[in-house]
Amino acid sequence: QVHLEESGGGSVQAGGSLRLSCAASGYRDNHNCMGWFRQAPGKEREGVAAILTENGATYYADSVKGRFSISQDNAKNTVYLQMNGLKPEDTAMYYCARASPLFCDEDFTKALDARGQGTLVTVSS
Repeated sequence: QVHLEESGGGSVQAGGSLRLSCAASGYRDNHNCMGWFRQAPGKEREGVAAILTENGATYYADSVKGRFSISQDNAKNTVYLQMNGLKPEDTAMYYCARASPLFCDEDFTKALDARGQGTLVTVSS
């Protein structure tokens, strides 16, 4: 059974940085799309970043381009989201997720087959 566990959330001031980690277990297939999406109260789910595990190709939402970076450590089955230049509007629950590799782009949140419990990121002004 696929298990995704996030860590690294917390509270920071605007302009600060956080690194989220997602430890994946329960499967061996390396041909997946791993991503992060976020959801704030009263707002729609937003796919933030995704990475195609087979070749490292990445996708970023326009709202985080140039500030966030997604990476993977295949040896550790872990995906990271480095978040720099955080803004108050980045405040949300962040979820790690696995999706079909056929949709590792702006549509990856529509093709999820596993997600973690989430980790809260709070950015104060």
